[in-house]
Amino acid sequence: MKGIIVNDWSKVNMKDPTDRAKVFGAVQHFLRAPAENVQLKEAFKHFATTGDFPTSVLQVLEKFRLTTPFDTGYEQIFDVRDFTQSDRNGFDILDVEDSLVIEEVPVGQKAKIYKMFGSKVTVNFALYAGGLGWHRTLFDDKEYWTIEDNAVAFQNKTYAQKAQAHYALIEEVGAGQNLAWQLPDPAALPNTDALYTANRDAQTMNAAAQQIVLDCEGKGYGISPENTPFIVLCPLQLRGRIRKALNVMQQAVTGSKTQIDYQFQQITTTMLATTSVYYVILPKQKLKSGNRMNPTVFDAFDPKSYSDISVVWMRYGAAIGDQEQVVRCATA
Repeated sequence: MKGIIVNDWSKVNMKDPTDRAKVFGAVQHFLRAPAENVQLKEAFKHFATTGDFPTSVLQVLEKFRLTTPFDTGYEQIFDVRDFTQSDRNGFDILDVEDSLVIEEVPVGQKAKIYKMFGSKVTVNFALYAGGLGWHRTLFDDKEYWTIEDNAVAFQNKTYAQKAQAHYALIEEVGAGQNLAWQLPDPAALPNTDALYTANRDAQTMNAAAQQIVLDCEGKGYGISPENTPFIVLCPLQLRGRIRKALNVMQQAVTGSKTQIDYQFQQITTTMLATTSVYYVILPKQKLKSGNRMNPTVFDAFDPKSYSDISVVWMRYGAAIGDQEQVVRCATA
């Protein structure tokens, strides 16, 4: 009867409105924990209710996964902001152009004003919801692990849907951001060479990063070919191939430099619809995401189905304010 949501289910009486409210309060904290606190242990401390449940579930936590099983790679790509304490229905992305000129300022005169102007795009927060129902016989028969397994699966699906929405945005980048599979270096490298494919992939990633640097120069991003990190977002099917390309050497000797000329971080996901391309991305900047409402549980007992039903609502929005931060790379 020990669980990850409620430490001791034997003390729960779902026919008691007070106990029932406390259980769904625990479910609320369970669903919100990844969104509200990266320190999962601290979030789990809220699952216990003084007087009815034990005051700590840390012993359970030691046996429970401390890393989330759902995909959170998009959080390294998008600039995610917290709007949960605001009263806004969206956020703005400014298509900013700058008129900053660095010039000598004569004694007694004022420095030039850094003026910003451009179009504005408003990203509205969309509302998402899903329901989870437990047949009351699960509680009657003390099938507590089944109850918690259902909650874990629901949590995973809740956050997977959010991740899917963000990756779908990346895949919607226009065809103008497509980059062909680049030629190898040296150009005479035969296609029978063991590193031929990895070499061409490495040249493609370099070309993608170069394109982003040139396209985004002067936009105020502070981008540098030497110090700016780029994300390589790839489908699971290309994971090994991209990893090999990131490590391919210029020469087959110890200590040789890699073909890669920029700082790349690989992120792998199973949520890309097309598995034959990958993306080189300048993260954050105008790739924006906002959380307006973290997963919030509303519950009720349905006498018609003899079920305890919880409906989870969440609200967020995201947008790509500058498509030139993303390059879609071919693999053939």
